[in-house]
Amino acid sequence: MQIFPRTLNFLPLVAALALAIGGGVVTFVVAYYFSPWNTQVGYAPVQPVPFSHRLHAGQLGMDCRYCHAQIERSYEAMVPSTQTCMGCHVTLHGGGTDPHRATHASVQPLFDSWFSVTPEMPQGEPVEWVRVHNLPDHVYFDHSVHLSAGVGCASCHGRIDQMEVVRQDQPLSMAWCLDCHRDPEPNLRPVSEITNMAWERPEGVAPHEFAEQLVDDGQRYVVPPENCGGCHR
Repeated sequence: MQIFPRTLNFLPLVAALALAIGGGVVTFVVAYYFSPWNTQVGYAPVQPVPFSHRLHAGQLGMDCRYCHAQIERSYEAMVPSTQTCMGCHVTLHGGGTDPHRATHASVQPLFDSWFSVTPEMPQGEPVEWVRVHNLPDHVYFDHSVHLSAGVGCASCHGRIDQMEVVRQDQPLSMAWCLDCHRDPEPNLRPVSEITNMAWERPEGVAPHEFAEQLVDDGQRYVVPPENCGGCHR
C-alpha cells in the first residue's frame, strides 16, 4: 500500500530550487543593502550651523583652502576653526545691541563659541561639527599626497559647490579606492585646478594622453600603491 503520494518525489528538487533562489535573493540583498553604496553614500548629518557649501563655494566662489587651510600640506582636511568663520561673520552677523548675540539665529553657535574664550580656555569651546567623511581608524589617508598628485576635491567629494547640505558622494570603500589606485589617470588634473569643481578634462583627450601631458608639463608621475601597507600602516 502506497503511504505517501508520488508528488513527494519532487520535494528534493523543489527544496533545492527554493534554496538556490532564496540564497541568491539573500546574497543580493546583503551585498546591496549592506554595501557602502547604500549605507554610506548620501549620508548628510544635520550640523550645529546650517553651513551652505552651495552659497560659500558655489555662489561666492570661495576656494576650499580658505576654510580647509593647510590641506595641501596636511593629511587631514581640518575643519575650520571658529576664528576662520568669524573672520567674515563677525561683520556680517554682528553689530547688534548685544555683541554676544548674532543678528541671524542660525549662526548663533559661532558667536557662542567665539565668546567662550577665557584665560583658562584660550581656544574657547569649538563648534561641534559632525564629521561627514569618516574613514575607519585602521585606514591611513593623506589628503596632501592626493592633491599634490593632481586628484581634485570633486573626485572624492563630488560637486560640493552645488550642495546645500554636504553629503557623502562616494562610498570611500577599499574596493573603490583600489579601483582608482589601479587606474588613476581618469581622476588626474593639473594641480592648479584641484579645487576647481567645474574643471573637466579637455574634450577628445583620452585619460592616459592627458596624464602624459601633465607629466610633460612638470607634474609628477603617479604610481599609487596597491599593497596593503599603502593604506594600512
